[in-house]
Formats: sequence, structure tokens, C-alpha cells
Amino acid sequence: MSRPRIGVIGAGAWAVSAHLPAIKARMSEVDLVAVSGSAAHIRRIADSFDCPIASADVEDVLSAGCDGIVVSSPGGLHFLHGMRALDAGAHVLCEKPMTLDPAEAWALTDAARVKDRLLTVSFGWNFMPIVRDAVRLLEEQPIGDLEQLSISMSSQTRELLLNTGSYPDATPETVPEQSTWTDPRLAGGGYGQAQLSHALALAFALVDEPVRDVFAWMRAPVAGSVELHDAVSMRFANGAVGSVSGGSAHLGANGNKHHLSVRGIGSSGQFLVDVDREAVVVYSEGQETALNLAANAGAYVPSGPVNGLLDLILGRTSMNPAPGALGAHTVDVLDAAYRSAREGGPVACSGRW
Repeated sequence: MSRPRIGVIGAGAWAVSAHLPAIKARMSEVDLVAVSGSAAHIRRIADSFDCPIASADVEDVLSAGCDGIVVSSPGGLHFLHGMRALDAGAHVLCEKPMTLDPAEAWALTDAARVKDRLLTVSFGWNFMPIVRDAVRLLEEQPIGDLEQLSISMSSQTRELLLNTGSYPDATPETVPEQSTWTDPRLAGGGYGQAQLSHALALAFALVDEPVRDVFAWMRAPVAGSVELHDAVSMRFANGAVGSVSGGSAHLGANGNKHHLSVRGIGSSGQFLVDVDREAVVVYSEGQETALNLAANAGAYVPSGPVNGLLDLILGRTSMNPAPGALGAHTVDVLDAAYRSAREGGPVACSGRW
């Protein structure tokens, strides 16, 4: 095919740190043609990444004839911008959370299928070899019917969610727009939307079982508009039970490396995937296999989702490790968790998967 034309909607701090550098590194294969973002920064961003169309108006990206569009606007705008990008004929990479409303997430998934467009979600660990190898290992050595699942995650988002500082992985030159993270209308919530979306996406890549209902507690221990910590209990469609623990760690702890682990027990085995300690172990039918992983094999790679989209567009791969349906399932569970925390009781998920 001719060189794909790529656009970015929402050139904020994370797009500048992760998505745009990844596109620029592939400029021998693709053309970055249009970006939209804050009027205060958009010209500098365009100059830094050699982009001919730079505007505060999203319409200028949508009308640029893009083959692929990265939607990196605030979460509350992902449905609008994702649907407009699909309507414009583009393949789409959507930042997480995919949307705030499960119905909108499934609508995006359905629209991509009807329009025969690629839709992938920016769950970076799912694109990394440590997780893709874990998925393959579980396909080769299955654990049987899921009985129990536990997910644990903590990361340095305390200052970001309290509006007292930035995220350690963000580019210092571009300060995150705080409303993106701390305005519930745009962010949908705190740590759950900002980080547990990653954890759920990793877990659901390993375990193909829909969540039926959840019960959640959330806490903001100091004054703030969104929660810092989450505790979620899950019941799966087959009766299996699970837990999700999420916490906003202190800046500097653990070298600012994410803690993220998923443990599952099935009827014929169990597994561990721990990206902090670089461990993947599967016990199946009496046989235990541990992957030989390099140091820092689990450290987050920000360029993964963009490279995944570009490789799909270029036909280099047919593997989409973070498809729209998986993203929609994470939205479904997070939406139920936030409703449960507000209502004080168990809440059913949509039941679609």
C-alpha cells in the first residue's frame, strides 16, 4: 500500500511522551499528517514532530485523509472522537479507558466491525512480549475452567490524581492537563480509570471468561475529586470469583516501576504473570513451566500500542492483542465498579463479551 497517513487527536502530555515519538520513529514507513491539541502547545508540538497540519480543531485531523488516527483525548471524549475517526475511514488506536460508558464502548466495537476498520486500545502491556508469550503458554498449557483470579496493581499516580504533581513517565515539557485526570466528567474516576484499565486488559487477555457482577470499595484518603485506591470483588459468568486491588503509590517508590501481577487458579492448573518481578509461571496437568525472562522484561514500553497499530495497517501482522471487544469488557467492569462504590452493593455487568 502507499505510505499510511497518520493523525493524532488530543496531543497532550501522554501523546507527546509516547504516541508521537513512536510515530516519528516510523517516519520512513508512514507520514504524520495532522495533530490536534491545546492551542497553547500545538504549534510547538507540530514543529517537534514535523507535522504539516496542527490545529486546536479536531475537524482538521478528521478531514486530513488519515489512514490511521490515534485518539488520545480525555476519556470522556473517546467515544465521540473514536466514532468520528471511524466515520472518516480511519483505523483507530484509542487511549484507555476506551470510553466511560459500556454501551459506547460496544458501539465503537460494532462500528469498527461494520466499517471493516481496525480498532485497538492502548493497553501497552498487552503488546509486550512478556504478556504475549504468557498468552501463548496458557494456550499450550491451559489451566481448565477458571475458579479464582486475583489482580494487584500499584503505580505512581498519587500526585497526578491529587493535582499536586505530574506522572513520572510524562514528558516534563508538557504538563498534563489536570482536568483530564481529576474532573470526573472527563476522567470518569481516578485510579480505576487511569490504571486498573491496564490491569483488567492484561488479565482478560489471559482469561477468556466474562465478569457477571462486581462489588467495590473506593477511597480518596485526602481531599480530592477522584479516588486513589480501589478494592473490587468480581464474580464471573461460570461462577468463578476474583479480586482487583489498585493503589496510587508514592512517587519514587520501587524506582517508579509499576507493580502489576495476575494470578489465576483453574480446575486443572494455575498461573502467575508478574510484570514487576518479571515472572511468568504456568502449572498445568502436573507440569510447571516458567519463562526465562530478561531483567526489566515487564517494564512498560510506551511505544507498543502505536507500533501495533502501524504494523496492523502495514500488514506486518494480523495480531491485535488489545481489540475493541477486550477494551469494552474492561469498560463494563470499571463502570460496574464505580456504580457499586456509589450505591454500596453488588452491581451487574452488561453480560456482553
